Amino acid sequence: MTVVALGDSLTAGYGLPEGEGLVPQLQGWLRAQGSDAVVVNAGVSGDTTAGGLARLDWSLTPETDALIVTLGGNDLLRGLDPATTRANLDAILAKAQARNLPVLLIGLPGPANFGPEWKAEFDAIYPDLAAKYDTLLVPDFMAGLGSHDPAALRGLMQGDGIHPNAEGVGKIVATLGPEVLALIARAKP
Repeated sequence: MTVVALGDSLTAGYGLPEGEGLVPQLQGWLRAQGSDAVVVNAGVSGDTTAGGLARLDWSLTPETDALIVTLGGNDLLRGLDPATTRANLDAILAKAQARNLPVLLIGLPGPANFGPEWKAEFDAIYPDLAAKYDTLLVPDFMAGLGSHDPAALRGLMQGDGIHPNAEGVGKIVATLGPEVLALIARAKP
């Protein structure tokens, strides 16, 4: 069972020693649950949804049984038009559906600094597309950290305040892990 984790720096393990990023910690969590699924790290730091779409075809090898999509954070940081983010994610999910791959779509809440309309439009992307493509959905990648208050999160974040440290990743994995097991259960080996 091979699960491809398509994402950005949050998936790639930016700023963390090898073995402490999302994919290795998730792999360890799955093994501890008795799963023999292999998670492939297809995370590229700085990647937008457009970048993820551009490399999707070569990321999805014939061995791929399921897909985790964690993209949109860099679109959000750059204030890109949510319609563009939506279109790119829609295309990624359409390609996965064409290959009969079950998907776990993981979002991030939009910031308020681009205005309420922008935030509302961005925040609607993930639940709308999850419903359209019948994917599993985690609306907030960072939910496992338990807060969005920067002061409360200081001990779980790297110095940049954007990327979780190894302890923070562990908390995120504890929240995402059961969703990944549900994804694996949907996959046809």
